[in-house]
Amino acid sequence: MLAAGERAPDFDLADLRGERHSLAAALANGPVLAVFWKPKCGTCVLAFPYYQRLVDEYPGASWQVLAVSQDDAETTASFAREHGLTFPVLIEKEGWPVSQQYDPDATPTLYLVDREGVVQQTSVGFHKQELNEVAAWLAQDAGDDVKVIAEEDDGNPPFKPG
Repeated sequence: MLAAGERAPDFDLADLRGERHSLAAALANGPVLAVFWKPKCGTCVLAFPYYQRLVDEYPGASWQVLAVSQDDAETTASFAREHGLTFPVLIEKEGWPVSQQYDPDATPTLYLVDREGVVQQTSVGFHKQELNEVAAWLAQDAGDDVKVIAEEDDGNPPFKPG
């Protein structure tokens, strides 16, 4: 698995509308939270509202989520609609070449990549504490106030493996 301190490999994938997104282009605008996931993954269902909350809590911030789906476009699009996702949802190519480069241990796995393309943090599964650490890192990078993304008592467990 790609670890903190390593350079994140560039990738170029199409989103659900066919628009291309590359890590290099996204990093030109700021840090990226690259998430590798599967729509039928129960832990992904739990985690994605929190990823969306990050986007909602830091609107207009100079960072973005790139969600790399390891499933077909139809299943992925259904998940994105059902969960109201507003960030780019990308479709991995057959054989999962991007996933093979990042080598996530499970889904979801997120990689917080800084402006220079270096992985600052990884998180496997669903971890409230780690999501709040990501939020704090993004807030500091943007010079914004830190917002709690994952409340301790919000009815969801503090951790769920992927």
